[in-house]
Amino acid sequence: MRELTYAQAIQEAQFQAMELCPNVLLLGQLVNYSKAGIFGTTSGLIERFGSDRVQDFPVAESLMTTVAVGAAAAGMRPILVHQRQDFMFYSFDAIANWMALWRFKSGGKSTMPVVIRTVVGKGWGQGPQHSKSVHAWFAHLPGLQVAMPATPHDAKGLLLEAILGENPVLFIEHRSLFSMKGPVPELAYRVRFGRAVVRKAGTDVTLVALGGMIPAAMRAAQLMHTSGINVEVIDPRTIAPLDEQTIFESIHRTRRLIVADPGWRNMGTAAEIIATASEHIGNRWLSPPVRLTLPQSHTPMSKPLEAIYYPDEGAITAAINKMLQIS
Repeated sequence: MRELTYAQAIQEAQFQAMELCPNVLLLGQLVNYSKAGIFGTTSGLIERFGSDRVQDFPVAESLMTTVAVGAAAAGMRPILVHQRQDFMFYSFDAIANWMALWRFKSGGKSTMPVVIRTVVGKGWGQGPQHSKSVHAWFAHLPGLQVAMPATPHDAKGLLLEAILGENPVLFIEHRSLFSMKGPVPELAYRVRFGRAVVRKAGTDVTLVALGGMIPAAMRAAQLMHTSGINVEVIDPRTIAPLDEQTIFESIHRTRRLIVADPGWRNMGTAAEIIATASEHIGNRWLSPPVRLTLPQSHTPMSKPLEAIYYPDEGAITAAINKMLQIS
């Protein structure tokens, strides 16, 4: 199978969705910039579909989100690009009080197929205003689906599922993944929400990793394998809905759980997954579950501090070794 980068897979998903459905629109700042639109994820779309369907916006996050909501209510299928989650906060009213509520308030008679693509900055001095990963905030909202693809294959399949579905979706892309290459089918396909994938089977420790943490989790699992420790790596792919059953099946075998979450520790997705797993398995843990997250601090600007701030495979292997010592 041919290989694409994560960014190319996203571009192809949008291209194919717009080919398949004339109601699909692409909105956002610089989406019509052909040479390197949104890190290459929107390149070439303006030439193929024109300015009626690929529309640039000024720096007005609330405005463009409200336009997307109105377009969806009128029967269109907008893809809205927010280049940083940090600046989505200007549009939080439209997301929380309109998009997420729409089907509920209409008794299921009206749909709201808005897809918000949002990029999470990581590394190279992004600083505290260009690096937030607040997926837990949005997963907390009933009616809003949240996807965190970690491979080119899933980036294309989950995005097509989101665009052609009937629910509002927050589609979270880690900038550190854009250059990752992997096999991607040429034809359009859909990866269903709420279905996790086991990236590596194992029997000793269950490691649930989200989005941008998957590469580090896979490297850590390989390092542990050389020491005779078999780590099972689970990629939920979506956190709303969350595939609880796949996690339950794994922890019944390992009775150990680490969650690697690229968000803050307090009140985060890692805590929710551990709470749900603990409610299910009760007191049968071999050792207490572990959250491996960002520190409860804003992102530093300097490279040396940044390197300490973000957990890597070393942090994951250290957590696994400590857990096995406690058992």
